[in-house]
Amino acid sequence: MPNSSTMTEFLLLKFADTRDLQLLHFWLFLGIYLAALLGNGRIITTVACDHRLHTPMYFFLLNLSLLDLGTISTTLPKSMANSLWDTRAISHPGCAAQVFLFTFLISAEYFFLTVMAYDRYIAICKPLHYGTLPGSRACVHMAAAAWGCGFLHAVLHTANTFSLPLCQGNALDQFFCEIPQILKLSCSDAYLREVGVLVVSACLTFGCFVFIVLSYGQIFRAVLRIPSEEGRHKAFSTCLPHLAVVSLFVSTGLFAYLKPPSISSPSLDLLVAVLYSVVPPAVNPLIYSMRNHEIKDALRKLMTGYFQKQ
Repeated sequence: MPNSSTMTEFLLLKFADTRDLQLLHFWLFLGIYLAALLGNGRIITTVACDHRLHTPMYFFLLNLSLLDLGTISTTLPKSMANSLWDTRAISHPGCAAQVFLFTFLISAEYFFLTVMAYDRYIAICKPLHYGTLPGSRACVHMAAAAWGCGFLHAVLHTANTFSLPLCQGNALDQFFCEIPQILKLSCSDAYLREVGVLVVSACLTFGCFVFIVLSYGQIFRAVLRIPSEEGRHKAFSTCLPHLAVVSLFVSTGLFAYLKPPSISSPSLDLLVAVLYSVVPPAVNPLIYSMRNHEIKDALRKLMTGYFQKQ
């Protein structure tokens, strides 16, 4: 009975049969990719260069932008290259690397979203305990824990998935190597081991989500007690974007990995995959900076200083 290591390549989803539609897919994904690079790169540069943004919230936001860049760079370039060159193939090592990197980055991002909820809780509910330096020991430890947990999570899932025996060919109904799609190729009962790991991961994800919800419950209670309208507006402007990102990320991610097979279809799987793997890295910079005057002011001063030197 062959396992996944005996395969030399997998076949990814082909978006279209006609050349014009393949090129349309390439240009569409290229536009989304460049928007994500520009938006996340802008946040990283602004936070790194402006000392006024050297606070825990922006330290975690910088890490989140790095993860968003890594996530979208793991999936889109290969899909764009396949459309451009009219091919579907991805090598076995390439597929394993894609699964590992995507799982690592997406897991670390979720842990960072949990840490950011705790950061907002401390900042609003217990402001006297809130630190001011991103290099503080607590911030570094929480960031290291998020990266480390994401790495261990990725090692567990990648090793487990690619040790499964495969009996259903090598064609994946997805534009990148996604664990649920690889499980569809496994033999009848062999996939249950990885499904068990996915359920444990889902429980951990749900636990983090409960922690985030409880944190925001306390945050909203504290915000509503703020006497000034300006203070309430400022508090909401820093919390609501994060809550929007978490809601989109968790709902689509859990649906992608835990939806019952009876409602699965190639078009639905594709839509959900785009919603949790492509949309967040592209729109997160907009969500976090749209109503954030500190980032807007810092970026404006950074650009003004750059052009004045020219």
